Amino acid sequence: MEGISETLQVAKGISDYGIMIVICAVFLLLSSGLMVACFRWFRSSIDKLLGSLGELEVLNDRLGETNRIMRPIAEGLVPETQLRIRNLSGFAFDLSVEQVCRLIKKVREENHIADREATAAKIRKSLTVMHEDRNSRFDTFSYRGEKLSSYCNPDWVEQVAAVVEGELYNEAGANNGRAYTNVKLAYDNIKTDFYHRMNS
Repeated sequence: MEGISETLQVAKGISDYGIMIVICAVFLLLSSGLMVACFRWFRSSIDKLLGSLGELEVLNDRLGETNRIMRPIAEGLVPETQLRIRNLSGFAFDLSVEQVCRLIKKVREENHIADREATAAKIRKSLTVMHEDRNSRFDTFSYRGEKLSSYCNPDWVEQVAAVVEGELYNEAGANNGRAYTNVKLAYDNIKTDFYHRMNS
């Protein structure tokens, strides 16, 4: 009975409004239903895409963190990197040996070394300047994610100062050959300490 009444209503509508209006109304209803379905599908697709982008951002952050962790490890494992650092630091420490030997000679000739306190202060000031200058040059290089200067020990200044004072106040008198040998030995110990600090 329902189907017959609906058919009668459609027939009545056609006679009252004309076939074109009824077809347009049916078309509009179908179009609006299709648009609603398309919008729902489009919205669900965008939600899924945004969810995937969020997962990709998390993955990208994890990859970046892993790269930051792995770079220093990989850098430390490459023998070429260690060889370059040993060559660079070897030149720097050898230059320091020469500078300290010149400092000993200069202090002997130009200063009144009987005043031990003033001489000790001048020695430590000069050695600190040399140490900081070397560190500033090391700052441009890195190893395992740290600047090379971070592997330097400020106690080295005091070690070298003890050697310089030992040469200045040696009872056997001035001897440039002995001074060079003792300063070289001190810097060999410093180099060894530097390499141990890098690899520990």
